[in-house]
Amino acid sequence: MQNQKIRFMIETAMCAALALILDQLSFSLPQGGSVSLSMLPIFLLSFRWGFKGGLVNGFLFGMLQLALAPKIYYPIQGAIDYFVAFTVLGFAGLFANQVKAALQQGKKGMVATYITIGVFLGSLGRYLAHVMSGVVFFGEYAPPGTPALEYSLIYNLTYMGPSFALCSIILILVLSKSPRLTNTLTK
Repeated sequence: MQNQKIRFMIETAMCAALALILDQLSFSLPQGGSVSLSMLPIFLLSFRWGFKGGLVNGFLFGMLQLALAPKIYYPIQGAIDYFVAFTVLGFAGLFANQVKAALQQGKKGMVATYITIGVFLGSLGRYLAHVMSGVVFFGEYAPPGTPALEYSLIYNLTYMGPSFALCSIILILVLSKSPRLTNTLTK
C-alpha cells in the first residue's frame, strides 16, 4: 500500500511536469488561447488512477502553471482559470473503470467510446470554467454588439475543441496499443 502511494505521487509529479512541457509546445492562436496536448498526461493519469487521482493531478498542473506563467487580472479569475479549470480535467477519471474493463475485454469500440466520453467530460469542465471567467472578467473584449457569453463560448471553443479532439485521438491510439498503461498494480 505504501508503494502504491509513492508510485502515485511520483506519477502525478511526472504527469504534471510533462503537461507543463507539452503546454510550452502548444500552437498559439492569433486571438489568444492555444491548441495544446498539455491535457494528455492529466487524462492518462485520470484513466490510470481514477477520479481522485485525476483531480489531484489537474490541480497540481494548475498550480505549476500559476507559479510559472500566471495571467491573473483578478484573484477570483485566477482561481477559476488555474485551479478550477485544470482540476476538473480529472473528471475523465470517472470513466477509468469502464476504460480498463473494455481494454481487458478487447472491446476496441467501447475503449474509444469511454475514452472519448471521459476526455469530453474533463474538457467540458475546463471549457465551462474558462467560459465563466471570460464572461465575468473579459466580456469587455467582446466585439461591439456581441454578448459576452457568445464571445466567451466561441473564443474558448477555438482552442478547447481542437485540444479535446487531439487528446481523444492520441489516447485512443496509445491505450489501444498499450493497455498496460492503465494498470496501477505493482508487478
